[in-house]
Amino acid sequence: MAITILAPEPAGVPYEADNSSDSDDGGVDVEGDFDMSPSKRARRQKDIVTPGEIVTEDPQWMRGHGTFLEAPTTLRSTVAGTVQKTNKLVSVRPLRARYTPEIGDLVVGRIIEVQSKRWRVDVGAPTLADLPLSAINLPGGILRKRTDTDELQIRTFFSEGDLLVAEVQSLRQDGSASLHTRSLKYGKLRNGVFMSVSGTGGGGGVVRAGKQIWTIETDNAGGKVDVVLGVNGYIWISMHVEVAKSETSITRIEESVSSTVYSSQNDQIAPETRKEISRIRGVINLLVEEKLRVDEDMIKKAYKAAVMIDGEDQGESNSFLGGEKGKRVLSEMSGP
Repeated sequence: MAITILAPEPAGVPYEADNSSDSDDGGVDVEGDFDMSPSKRARRQKDIVTPGEIVTEDPQWMRGHGTFLEAPTTLRSTVAGTVQKTNKLVSVRPLRARYTPEIGDLVVGRIIEVQSKRWRVDVGAPTLADLPLSAINLPGGILRKRTDTDELQIRTFFSEGDLLVAEVQSLRQDGSASLHTRSLKYGKLRNGVFMSVSGTGGGGGVVRAGKQIWTIETDNAGGKVDVVLGVNGYIWISMHVEVAKSETSITRIEESVSSTVYSSQNDQIAPETRKEISRIRGVINLLVEEKLRVDEDMIKKAYKAAVMIDGEDQGESNSFLGGEKGKRVLSEMSGP
């Protein structure tokens, strides 16, 4: 059988950034997709480069992360992602990437290993983070040095598989993070559901915002629900538990909280609250699928739209927000 050799197809058109859609400072607004029309948002999806694709051949641009210099003026992409421009620096932000810790980030993590004086925590980064025994609040709100007795009881605070919310305190040379839970709003997580979302590398997902922990007043007798948006893409949605405030001093407040802060026993959750927690989870999944940012404002808008659509249907409501129902929620969010 004869072998036929076909001529190679012509190369595709190199990617060129559209300066008309850039901001004044030369940066690309990747968080403004929600304000775009559907046609413009679809056009934005084409602004994605693949590994090896030419990003620019203009000599005025300097090489940034996600690019390499092939020739004196040719920059090619090393990852699949969106082009970012900062002044004269051009880089490619990957669509999917592991979380890169930064000092001050609020993260949700899972205990992987318990050692003598620390816990090893999975926060979605390339390496495990550390939570030292000296970086947590002991029961009773006692501020003192950790003793051998505390080390022997280390599993009574956190054990393998426990979920917690913490803050990145410092970074090591290898890029691993050191965490702390000294604030009363940090610690072990209970009474809720865990979810992990993609998009932390770019194209939507959880964004750094002023409030990463907040409470939403749900409808349908669901009560209050707490939402913890970890910058690392890990999210916790749980029933809100009121803290009994003391009238004497802040020390008494710490004592009243610490009695159950390390408990692994969940409280009784009403069916109505479970339903609204599930609805919020569906709302977050919808935002991620549509490449929209995940923050307090967007979640509240989408939740309000989902509840309104369920009321219009006058049928048995459910938390599924895919297909036509998801499109209706997005349309309601973008409406006046």
